[in-house]
Amino acid sequence: MKKLYLFCLLFVMMLLPCVQGMAQPAVRQMDLQEVIALAQEQSAAARQAETSRENSYWQWRSFKSEYRPQLGLTGTLPDFSRTIMPVTQPDGTTDFKPVSINNSELGLSLSQVIGPTGGRVFVTSLMQRFDDFDRGQTRYNGNPAIIGIEQPMFAYNELAWAKKIEPLRYQESQRKFLEEREQVAVKATELYFDLLLAQTNHSIASKNQSNNDTLYQIANEKYKLGRLSKNDLLQLRLAVLNAELAMAQAALDQQTAALALKTYIGMKDTDELRLRTPEGIPAGIVEAVPALAEAKKNRKESLNFSRRLLEAEGLVAKAKGDNGLNASLFATFGLTNRGASFTDIYTHPENQQRARIGFTMPIMDWGRQRSIYKVAELNKQLVQYTVDQEEANFEQAVLTQVNQYNTLKARLATTAEADAIAAERYEIAKNTFVIGRISITDLNIALSEKDQARRAHIASLSSFWIAHYTLRQLTLYDFEEQQPLPGPPLRTGEGVGK
Repeated sequence: MKKLYLFCLLFVMMLLPCVQGMAQPAVRQMDLQEVIALAQEQSAAARQAETSRENSYWQWRSFKSEYRPQLGLTGTLPDFSRTIMPVTQPDGTTDFKPVSINNSELGLSLSQVIGPTGGRVFVTSLMQRFDDFDRGQTRYNGNPAIIGIEQPMFAYNELAWAKKIEPLRYQESQRKFLEEREQVAVKATELYFDLLLAQTNHSIASKNQSNNDTLYQIANEKYKLGRLSKNDLLQLRLAVLNAELAMAQAALDQQTAALALKTYIGMKDTDELRLRTPEGIPAGIVEAVPALAEAKKNRKESLNFSRRLLEAEGLVAKAKGDNGLNASLFATFGLTNRGASFTDIYTHPENQQRARIGFTMPIMDWGRQRSIYKVAELNKQLVQYTVDQEEANFEQAVLTQVNQYNTLKARLATTAEADAIAAERYEIAKNTFVIGRISITDLNIALSEKDQARRAHIASLSSFWIAHYTLRQLTLYDFEEQQPLPGPPLRTGEGVGK
């Protein structure tokens, strides 16, 4: 029995660490850059940005395909009809005759738009077959080859304007993708420091609870010896209770902040996050003028302003082109033939030509044309004024962010020193209180200043790093590496110039 007891005890001692490890969740240490990288890789906001970029890519592919040759096949196979139809007789009278016929046709067409003129050239081959089942007849009609052109004249050229606007729109979408990635970094930074502050508060509450409990035990012994008043003892007891309440609230705040951060960055595991306080900060200050120059060069705003002005100019051109003299040219030249068999179409075909010029021109419209044109011009002016104001607001936002970044960076050294001094002062005050040389009021003041200084330093770090990534978003420039933020890798055929 004694051996069995020893064996069971040894087994339990070996199993206990494993059980404890299974009961407690693993702790995952992470720093700010790791959290941001994870958010930019797998968060819902990052996936939305990637999907939006993918959408823009296929819109760009669709636009470019419009300027390339289009090959199409059309046909009607079959078009059968069995009915009674009115038929005009040789003497001019009408008689109703039963008919049973089928019409089939097939066409192959190759076309190419002409961007500078807005026209279209095409090559077409057509074939038609007619079957009269009542009379047992089959006839063929066809055009082996037709070359033609359609060309509007004096009209608004949508193709030419699209070729100016769409490349800007696509480049704008690429820069928007980078901005949205940096916005993910800003949001992740905010949530990171929310959790870091909650963890700091939890750590402060835990230490305060432990310190207050220790001081209360010491004070209780002093009270028994008559060296401490009842009032001071009760005040310390109240501090212990308040520390317990603060500890419970800090634990709840930490759980809430951790859940918010995990949800945003897309973490599915149950590991407990333990965040590191960022120590190093970027060296040097940011100059306002170079930062503004980088913002104008890298951000989507410059492209957005140019695109909107071009769109407004295009609407003016459309108003002018659609309400004046409009004419269109249509011309074809080809071969045609008919016969009783399919091969007859290609035997000695005859020439076929066709040319048509149509036009429309308003004579009296009671000022309608002038009104439409004037509205388009005024809208263009409104867009110009709006763009000027937005450009000024954008410049102001960049300059303000640069000033805020430099100010917050300079403040970090002050809050860090204040944090260290307040922590040291509290330790001195605590030890001095233990030997009875200061009052409980002085100790509480030192405790409050220590906690406040620590929270202020974490808040300063939060404000600085949020300003850091906000400045990156506003300029799309990495001031640590002194280079623009790298864009997404280009896909095959994605280049704007291709």
